[in-house]
Amino acid sequence: MTKKAFHTTNAPQPAGPYSQAVEANGFVYTAGFGPQDAANGNAVAENVGDQTRQVLRNVQSALAERGLTLNDCVKTTVHLADLADFAEFNEAYKEFFAEPFPVRTTVGSQLANILVEIDAVAAIPEGK
Repeated sequence: MTKKAFHTTNAPQPAGPYSQAVEANGFVYTAGFGPQDAANGNAVAENVGDQTRQVLRNVQSALAERGLTLNDCVKTTVHLADLADFAEFNEAYKEFFAEPFPVRTTVGSQLANILVEIDAVAAIPEGK
């Protein structure tokens, strides 16, 4: 197996020894991104809907380094600080994906001063 890491300045920088995205065996796997703005490192919003939008823009930026979009996603994992925010999160989430939607796992998690974190798996189309 070969793997290749991708890096963009358009998404938050890793806070530890991990890559923003890695390609392996026909897929790109992203790190879990929070709602930080890459320009200043701050979370951009207080509510889960706007944080979700920023998180997905961060995921988009990581995938774009490999020439992929959210339409290439086959799986996402979502961590919510409060599962009571699910409806608001879900409304924002569906703004970014078209059918057929990727499969998704959503769990409640202890998060460090953010409301949502998302990672994604994208399939690389043939010829890309």
